[in-house]
Amino acid sequence: MSARRILVLFAHPSPARSEINRHLASLAREHPYASFVDLYAEYPNYRVDIDREQQRLCEHDVIVFLFPLYWYSTPALLKEWQDLVLEYGFAYGREGTALAGKYFICACSAGGPGAAYDASGYNHHSLRELLIPLEQTATLCHMRPLPPFALFGSRTAVEEGRRDEHLRAFSGLLDHLATKPLDAWLQSEACTVNELLSLSSGETPP
Repeated sequence: MSARRILVLFAHPSPARSEINRHLASLAREHPYASFVDLYAEYPNYRVDIDREQQRLCEHDVIVFLFPLYWYSTPALLKEWQDLVLEYGFAYGREGTALAGKYFICACSAGGPGAAYDASGYNHHSLRELLIPLEQTATLCHMRPLPPFALFGSRTAVEEGRRDEHLRAFSGLLDHLATKPLDAWLQSEACTVNELLSLSSGETPP
């Protein structure tokens, strides 16, 4: 199997203040099978180049949204990007099949601990449930959504010594997306892809 081409769309309004996402962005920028786009750097005035973004989508096999979780959703520019780029007739509708068969995954960080993203936690839902609108968007656009990749407790990840472990996991994710079978992930009901990565590497899930 030839390597899949990965498009990483990074959306963080203040990456210089980020303790995690800017390092994830650096990894994606340097990955041999990934194309990296910093949306806030390219579109500081939110004037998204629709034709260019649609061309980027067409040229890749895997679409990754890389972002910090803002109020159970994406930062504003990534939502604007979706509204403008995923047009009827291009991404969905009777003739909108340009994205058919592509894989889609969210890679996001959340400030709260993992236990908060559970029916018994203060967010009352798993992260995957909270991201259902994005998963359904991908499905409507004929893409194949995968469980999200997540870092919980991102605000304390550095002081607790979890940053490097997460960076290694993200690097492993990109490698897997590029070169490994993904059909088993499509069928999985896992809340995050992190536990599937652990299983594929022979590690014990946390």
